[in-house]
Amino acid sequence: MSAASELQLRAGLLGLAVGDALGVPVEFQSRAARRLDPVVHMRAYGTHNQPVGTWSDDASLTFCLAEAIADGFTVGKVAENCCRWYYHNFWTPHGSVFDIGITTREAINRLKADNDLLLAGGTDEYSNGNGALMRILPLAFYQTDAPLTERFALISDVSAITHGHVRSAIACFLYMEMARYLLAGLTPTAAYSQLCQTVPAQLQELSLPPAEIKQFEYLLTGRLADFPVQVIRSGGYVMHTLEAAFWCLLRHDTFAETVLAAVNLGDDTDTTGAVAGGLAGICYGEAAIPAEWLAVLVRRSEIEDLAARVANQPSR
Repeated sequence: MSAASELQLRAGLLGLAVGDALGVPVEFQSRAARRLDPVVHMRAYGTHNQPVGTWSDDASLTFCLAEAIADGFTVGKVAENCCRWYYHNFWTPHGSVFDIGITTREAINRLKADNDLLLAGGTDEYSNGNGALMRILPLAFYQTDAPLTERFALISDVSAITHGHVRSAIACFLYMEMARYLLAGLTPTAAYSQLCQTVPAQLQELSLPPAEIKQFEYLLTGRLADFPVQVIRSGGYVMHTLEAAFWCLLRHDTFAETVLAAVNLGDDTDTTGAVAGGLAGICYGEAAIPAEWLAVLVRRSEIEDLAARVANQPSR
């Protein structure tokens, strides 16, 4: 990995963790509550009663994926790390798991019981929470030159550890493509424009179900930035998280503005903050993340070390 790519990886991981940590104290609180009391800095305690700078399952499982890449990637290693997190507190901020989505918990329980990756992630339409999207960012730095079909298969396999429905895989794919364009140096607006131009043909080439492709048409109109905030949804559904993260990135010009906008949409604040924060970190770089936020980020030095280990993985 080039020095520039390593810096982008580090900024992406730190940006994701910062966005997550900003959202943790106000998770599940409404947008109306955020209008009355907007998040403007790192807070402590709140919803999960955690110290300032604490990130949640979003960052934990992202780091579990990054660890698997650093260790010589296999999908099995990712699944094993997910289990290590839930059962043995691997990559938790303070030595215990305090937040986990229902679909993710059920999948990890099945992994432990059956040790069968093919049966772990829920495959029904109601298993399309944002639990795969929130942790997929490190794949933007792995096998980046692989052909389209191989890249999608990899994303789908990693998503399916917890979320086996094709809609979650497509959402993760769009997120990874947006990251690819940002890594290539495009602005958010240019990256989104490129996404809208290329993804429809890519989805057709992948022979994905037409009904599922149709689910993403509104995101790929090229007009997402024009949507008023009233129609942007920020709950736990994968489509809503992807929509909100892209919208925040397109509507704002700095890292801080992007992640604060994401958190202040309310509801699933930590995940929206994390998904937006990962892209914003890649886009704007570590220097754009407010120093006072990084100063209180839990396990910051270990996150930075993880980024270095991923970058130095020789089998990439």
